[in-house]
Amino acid sequence: MVSVDPKALASPVGIVRILEVVFTCISFSLVASFLHSTDSFWTWCMFTWCFCFAVTILILLLDFLSLGPKLPISWEDFTTAFAMLATLMLLSTSIIYATLFTCSSCPKQIGASVTSFLAFILYAVEVGLTRARPGEISGFLATVPGLLKVLEAYVACIIFVCLQYTNYQVFPGLQWCVAVYSVCFIFAVVIIICTICRLLALFPAPFDKVLIVCNVLAVLMYITATVIWPFYSLKDNPRPSFCDILPTHCAWNLLVVIAVMTCINLIAYIVDTYYSFRLVFFTSRT
Repeated sequence: MVSVDPKALASPVGIVRILEVVFTCISFSLVASFLHSTDSFWTWCMFTWCFCFAVTILILLLDFLSLGPKLPISWEDFTTAFAMLATLMLLSTSIIYATLFTCSSCPKQIGASVTSFLAFILYAVEVGLTRARPGEISGFLATVPGLLKVLEAYVACIIFVCLQYTNYQVFPGLQWCVAVYSVCFIFAVVIIICTICRLLALFPAPFDKVLIVCNVLAVLMYITATVIWPFYSLKDNPRPSFCDILPTHCAWNLLVVIAVMTCINLIAYIVDTYYSFRLVFFTSRT
């Protein structure tokens, strides 16, 4: 039976979500009012704002009608994972739009950039409000390792997008790096889906032990990718001169982006491994 819960909208998390809806709506409305483009970066920005707006509206509605906890998923894990994903999406979108489409004499573009950054801050605040505190009983994705899984998967997605503009098939070393990104991405996505769908009990071994083993392997694999990728892709490959004129069409820039994203994911997996070890070998003993 549906029951209305006004407190869901009046709580700190509810107020933050309402503001998220407002600012994402303003962002895509401003951009849609003056420019329609087929540029892939513009399309990504519009998709991010519309996606975050629509899902947040849905979460607010389901919370208001007290239907979220009744769904056959882990509602807490879903909302926390989405807030983390939206934070990452809006961070990248805000940087991309402000860099590529904003100028000093473009008031609407500046306004869209500002509201996009404000939406990013709001989603980051939501992550802080919903994240599990030490000693709290909460879903896995509300913990630091769970949030890091979302970060790892999203960074891998950025790498995959950049890969389509590179010739990684030329060198076996680069193919190994792509294999590293793919295997670790699949594991992170499986963990996220299994957590939200409450399928962790189906793991043939204790989940926390499986998590530690996979994180250690991911760290070792990403260490090799961190060294191999820039060695094969950037060695004897100077930056072309046209990259200063057309930075969005420069494949060399994307090689650097992949190298940076690889380092970010390596750090994420190291921190993830640390928290997983602490969760299993220290928290459980106390």
